[in-house]
Amino acid sequence: MQFLETIRVAVDSLLRHKTRAVLTMLGIIIGVGAVVAMVAVGQGAQVAIEDQIASLGTKVLMIFSASAFHGGVSAGAGTMISLSDADAEAIREQAPAVAAITPMVRTYRQVVTGNLNWNTAIQGGNLDFFTIREYCLGSGQLFTDQDIRGATKVCVLGQTVVDNLFPGENPVGKTIRINKLPFIVLGTLQPKGQNAMGQDQDDLIIAPYTTIQRKVMGEDHINSVILSAVSKQKIPEAEGQVREILRIRHRLQDWQDDDFTIRSQSDIAATADATSRILTILLGSIASVSLLVGGIGIMNIMLVSVTERTREIGIRRAIGARRRDILQQFLMESIMLSVLGGFIGIGIGLLSTSLIARFAGWPVAISPQSVALAFFFAASVGIFFGFYPARKASILNPIEALRYE
Repeated sequence: MQFLETIRVAVDSLLRHKTRAVLTMLGIIIGVGAVVAMVAVGQGAQVAIEDQIASLGTKVLMIFSASAFHGGVSAGAGTMISLSDADAEAIREQAPAVAAITPMVRTYRQVVTGNLNWNTAIQGGNLDFFTIREYCLGSGQLFTDQDIRGATKVCVLGQTVVDNLFPGENPVGKTIRINKLPFIVLGTLQPKGQNAMGQDQDDLIIAPYTTIQRKVMGEDHINSVILSAVSKQKIPEAEGQVREILRIRHRLQDWQDDDFTIRSQSDIAATADATSRILTILLGSIASVSLLVGGIGIMNIMLVSVTERTREIGIRRAIGARRRDILQQFLMESIMLSVLGGFIGIGIGLLSTSLIARFAGWPVAISPQSVALAFFFAASVGIFFGFYPARKASILNPIEALRYE
């Protein structure tokens, strides 16, 4: 009953000074709203990056040739000719942790059809390429193993290439020219958008790697090998098996370095996740400054309130109120201001987040944990910054308080 009476007295006091109460809560409202909105933006960016990395294919390992050296000068990663399609086939047969694998050749060429042309990436692979990179067929059909064995001049187009070479048309069955060679379009891919590095994943043409290797590039080696592990947990095991197989095939001694490089999506994902986490913490920390300012505002107003109500405090002490009762009353007022401000701030933060997503087009992600954390800090601010004014009110001398005017 005493606790309920304390709440009633605190509510009555706040209602007598509505304008002051609203202005006091304003700092908390802005602070909580800013924290909720900024953390949602940071987490949205993190989710977007994770989705973009996933669009490159999950459980993926990429194998590149190492750097070639000429006169002691490194020519850069991938310049050594050390990988072949036979390496990829050996990995397929001998590495149980590998689920799918494809040799890769890649180049850029000007592609022509009719009076239109477009410079795009030409990627050569086998049928596992679509599984590993998670490309889905939009229309038509994919090339076959027979096309790969026969180096047939057929291809599948990404949506960006379709939009630029066949605007408003269905390209399936039509012919494009790559290096003046005619290629029949067998199908198109569903759009994937940009990846984590900002590259357009739809701006490409995919053909049998043997066709690109022999007829477009005129080479007998491959640029790289990409593969997917049986599961994410098997990625380290798959990497170890691949390294062992390639070192044996390339006749490398124990003292010799690898003539290839293995990279995994998990490394890219870990880096991107750390970056986005730092961004979220930074945004949340900046927004939290508003909460600090709001807490200082509560303390200032409560100190003014103690001074204004000194005589009231003296009367309450004279009729039997204990120091603890005075402390509870003023502390309750502070907590009410911060908690109510926190609720309103959460509402404004959620509204701001939806407006940011709708009008700015930024990715946002609201987590219950971030909302609960913002509310917890709002209540903590009320207790922390309200305690000093409440204690000051509770230790006033009753006789001096009654004499105060």
